[in-house]
Amino acid sequence: MFSLYFYRIYETGREFDLDRLEKELPDEHMPSRARFYRVRTKSIQMETPPLLVKLGVFPLRENQDSISFTAQAKIFDIGAISICLSYEPSPDWIGDLETTGLAFAGQAGFDSIFDRTVQYLQTLMQPGLDRCALDPGFYEDYTIYCITDSEELPDPVPLLMGEKMDLSEQMRDQVLKNRLSYSPADFAIVTWDTALLCDPEDTGDLRDLIEFANVQLLELRYYDNLVNRQMEKMYDDIEVASTKSSYSKVRYYREIIGTRMQLIADITEVREKIENLIKITEDIYYARVYQTTLRVLRSDQWTESLNRKLQVIQQNYALLSSEVNLRHSYFLEWIIIVLIALEFGFAILDKFF
Repeated sequence: MFSLYFYRIYETGREFDLDRLEKELPDEHMPSRARFYRVRTKSIQMETPPLLVKLGVFPLRENQDSISFTAQAKIFDIGAISICLSYEPSPDWIGDLETTGLAFAGQAGFDSIFDRTVQYLQTLMQPGLDRCALDPGFYEDYTIYCITDSEELPDPVPLLMGEKMDLSEQMRDQVLKNRLSYSPADFAIVTWDTALLCDPEDTGDLRDLIEFANVQLLELRYYDNLVNRQMEKMYDDIEVASTKSSYSKVRYYREIIGTRMQLIADITEVREKIENLIKITEDIYYARVYQTTLRVLRSDQWTESLNRKLQVIQQNYALLSSEVNLRHSYFLEWIIIVLIALEFGFAILDKFF
């Protein structure tokens, strides 16, 4: 038997009080903290476990007799919301995994159903949240296919690639190189936007690990874009300041310094939360799956990009601080010169008058 899981992860740009949400969300949606079930609690540490909310069943196409998916959401305190649509065929289903999966390759036709689930979640969160604003066009998507026996899918490459065609051995090796297993009966194959999990038991823990990795990627992308916009504004502000008088220029520089240092502090704090979203301390297999997923998603490149931009802002902060301090020293020097001149002037007046 197979099952399919379609994820889209969004960013709200704000932090959530999960304790408050857990109390205020309706009981029929079973709000509870997410946890891992197949490992000891201390093997995987989450500083703030996300809030799991059951959203119900949604048809793929509204007002049509179409396939339906079970929806749930995970709400993270750092501001991310992950929507998962799952599908498990009924016992009388005649299709196989490859045919079903390829029909939904790339999450084609899923925009409407994800929009409806997000809107429904926003409605649920209104009483305790005021507003839950997110950009429906900015998200990270991922698809996970699950089977209980490797014989269900002899060749996983077409499904993972999202197309049925003859591929070169080089391409096939590229797709299959990130294959991990714990025992002869199970395996996990991770690619850029899809994964295949084979396990005779439950795959829930591995799905959650892959989901967490995608949450980290989305957060890094979001804050990388935010820093980009702030850098552009910083350069515009510096250009505007350069046209001002000497006194106004110092005031503008101080404003730029203050806002950018606050930005650096905020981003640094959030970055630490992202990096510490989850820690795997003992389970080697889970750690390998998680680290492999992060590597395949190239999260390290986004981390390096964010760090470089923060360094650029810090360098500009140092230059602006030096400029402000230099102008301040000039101002003090002129005050000293004026005071000395006044002292000489008063001395001369006292002598002659």
